[in-house]
Amino acid sequence: MRAVRFHGRGDIRVDQIEEPVCEEGQVKIRPAFVGICGSDLHEYLAGPIVIPTKPHALTGGRLPVTLGHEFSGTVEEVGQGVSGLKVGDRVAVRPNLSDGTCSSCAFGRPNCCRNLGFIGFSSDSGGLSDHVTIPARHAIRLPDGFPLDLGAVVEPLTVAWHAVDRSPVENSQTAMVVGGGPIGLAVVQVLKARGVKHIVVAEVSDRRREYARALGATHVFNPLTDDVVANVRTLTEDAGADISFECSGVQAGFDTAMKGIRVRGTTTIVSLWEKKPVIDAFDVVSYEKHVIGAAICEDGDFEAVIEAIASGKIDPRPMITSKIRMEEVEEKGFKALANEKDRQVKILIDIEA
Repeated sequence: MRAVRFHGRGDIRVDQIEEPVCEEGQVKIRPAFVGICGSDLHEYLAGPIVIPTKPHALTGGRLPVTLGHEFSGTVEEVGQGVSGLKVGDRVAVRPNLSDGTCSSCAFGRPNCCRNLGFIGFSSDSGGLSDHVTIPARHAIRLPDGFPLDLGAVVEPLTVAWHAVDRSPVENSQTAMVVGGGPIGLAVVQVLKARGVKHIVVAEVSDRRREYARALGATHVFNPLTDDVVANVRTLTEDAGADISFECSGVQAGFDTAMKGIRVRGTTTIVSLWEKKPVIDAFDVVSYEKHVIGAAICEDGDFEAVIEAIASGKIDPRPMITSKIRMEEVEEKGFKALANEKDRQVKILIDIEA
């Protein structure tokens, strides 16, 4: 069968590998649509960083690995001992794997597992393939009629859902999102669905500011030309935003997210960083600000996002900017995301095309 595998920096190939066998406790899935994540792109441009070069503690996988952790598909085989799923079910896949035994897992936070792994990042089990076998508990059933292309964007939306859950969103009227990439735009949609009145987005790209407006932002600013913090203070009677989300991964973005919140406001860091940011501890102490992190998602987040999409509270279609074939994954996928950031948000690979 075909599988898109990462061999090293700048080296992605459509290989022929053995079709997997569905074992006890697993389901075999025919992937339908697969999204390219920013972490996939980061590995392609600068990796391997997270992708294992030696056997992974959970999967035993190592380079080359099959990519694809944002995906939907159809169940084509059910392993022994599996209940609640049947052949023909449409599913979205929850990709994060945990060992269940480390201190984080024992504390009830498997999303922070010390041996964290991913379907589509840590072995030859990935969505960018003709067939994939996964533990059945990672296949989240989609409602009847739920489009499979939207099923592929459930995973990045769950990252945003969890990030918003980590913040004190219930008591927040004004939220600021710094960075209008795929995760930032996903956070905008979740904030809108959760009833936040004022959603401010800071983003340098003209096109992505347009996407932000289309997806629910009430105010958008270009940090290269606008004083974002001053504008937020004007909107909030000089108080600042109640909550902010750092989705840019750069120092200037982090500074904006922190300076733009009110006394005892909360900044949630969602982005992944190559370099450690500098934090203004005096500002944090003087105004009793909170800084928290949000890692991946938790149990129940997939179901919550699926319900929000099915009910119309979230409409992620504007995020999907292109659909391509598997054989086009490097030129029209990874390279397009690297070279056309202003035009692309979420590129989906149509496995059956």
